[in-house]
Amino acid sequence: MRYAHRRGDDGDLRSRLREIALERRRFGYRRLGIMLAREGLVMNHKKLLRLYREENLRVRRRRGRKRAMGTRAPMTLPQGPNQRWSLDFVSDTLVCSRRIRILAVVDDFTRENLALVVDTSLSGARVARELDAIIAVRGKPLMIVSDNGTELTSLAILRWAQDRQIEWHYIAPGKPQQNGYVESFNGRLRDECLNETLFASLSHARSVLRAWRHDYNHVRPHSGIGGLTPADAARRVVQPCPQGHDDNPGLQL
Repeated sequence: MRYAHRRGDDGDLRSRLREIALERRRFGYRRLGIMLAREGLVMNHKKLLRLYREENLRVRRRRGRKRAMGTRAPMTLPQGPNQRWSLDFVSDTLVCSRRIRILAVVDDFTRENLALVVDTSLSGARVARELDAIIAVRGKPLMIVSDNGTELTSLAILRWAQDRQIEWHYIAPGKPQQNGYVESFNGRLRDECLNETLFASLSHARSVLRAWRHDYNHVRPHSGIGGLTPADAARRVVQPCPQGHDDNPGLQL
């Protein structure tokens, strides 16, 4: 009953332990003990574990892969060309069973297909280069819409969108209808081209898709824009009307 507690508070040791744990946030107590021992602060592993717990320094378990969020605000309907582009990937195979991927980019207002990029793999950096090529010809969009695929949430894409000051909108996971324009385009592409053609090689696939894209933009009537072709719709964008009239831009259908 007369026993007096003689354990020190180890203030300096605790302070140094916190400093190293703050610097090395993914280190457990064993690694932190090695770092302390290098500085001459050697202790029993049981004491180290006690101090580690008392300082609440345990490593937090990660709950999942960090995902790019982009903007989640509701999208407004585009009122002119280059206001919003949608993009998505479509997969197919060559006759040798080799898998290919196709990047489709669509202007949501005119319904033009801006690109069909075909390759065996398409990284985020490659997608950024292809978008730069479109911008060099057509100009910069205000917004791009896509799903949450790994290529489209990569650091290359996030850095690209920030550098170009382009808003990137990610649809909710499992909600492809939020990217309806390009999903509709993908359905037409698969039904009218991919399911009708056996691709002998990568160069053959590129040639066929190049011809189909030209036909889609300049020949094929589109029911969503009054039977016009996307190229005709782009040419018929209404200029601002005189004062006193409706000055909302749209298609002159």
